[in-house]
Amino acid sequence: MTLTDSEVTALEKQAEHIRETIVTMLVAAGSGHTAGPLGMTDIFTAFYFHILNHDPKNPNWEERDRLVLSNGHIVPVQYASMAHAGYFPVKECLTLRKFGSRLQGHPERERLPGLETTSGPLGEGLSQAAGIAYAFRIPSTALGTGDKRRVYCLMSDGEQEEGNIWEAVMFSGKHKLSNLTAVMDRNNIQIDGMTEDVMPLEPIADKYRAFNWNVIEVSGNDIPAFVAAVEEAKAIYEKPTLIIAHTIPGKGVPEIEFDYHWHGKPPTAEEGKRFLKEIRTMGDKIPHEYA
Repeated sequence: MTLTDSEVTALEKQAEHIRETIVTMLVAAGSGHTAGPLGMTDIFTAFYFHILNHDPKNPNWEERDRLVLSNGHIVPVQYASMAHAGYFPVKECLTLRKFGSRLQGHPERERLPGLETTSGPLGEGLSQAAGIAYAFRIPSTALGTGDKRRVYCLMSDGEQEEGNIWEAVMFSGKHKLSNLTAVMDRNNIQIDGMTEDVMPLEPIADKYRAFNWNVIEVSGNDIPAFVAAVEEAKAIYEKPTLIIAHTIPGKGVPEIEFDYHWHGKPPTAEEGKRFLKEIRTMGDKIPHEYA
């Protein structure tokens, strides 16, 4: 279904608000990843406020879609999105990485309702998501022949260097898991530099197609385009779909965009103030919960 202009505006405003929360929580934590969460904000906004069939007040609802985050280090964007969607109070985001907090540096399923898996080691999420999607096809676990639950796996481009990814790619193609959609954050950076310098990935789309995947390429920072790609994936039968989402790392803060040095470091308090000001130039200032 095509988004209306008002829906697009509302989602873009929500994304701005989530970016503010990400910066604020990273400053409070004094550690964490900045570039990836800011770059993936539009995608997480699209999922939690438009795409996912879910219920924040009943996170274990059996009929929900499953969202698996494979590159767990970008979890601040998931926490911020979940908080704004109503899973827990937004102010709890300020406890990121604190001792005893539910919001650890990588998602821990048993700590926070609404997280589907625990992630840390890169490359595991697609196998987890493929297993869930396969289980939904088993008669004893399916919700009937009309089971509409979908599984989404969000992963980085750098973790395509992991062998476990390709085992999952082969498994999913063999079993024609059309209820599985993987989203690759193609931001071209990893902690040591640019992906094509560290370990070239291209032609990544052709590699997935060779394993019987449907592949869609789209701008991950264009919410309507991304939503349309997800809708297209739903129409594909007998193939899993990979959405290669080209994103800008550090999106919303021009001074750090495309800079791989921001892959794994947080802003200082002074940088945080400056980053918030830059983010708010994207649209009208939205009052936030930390004032």
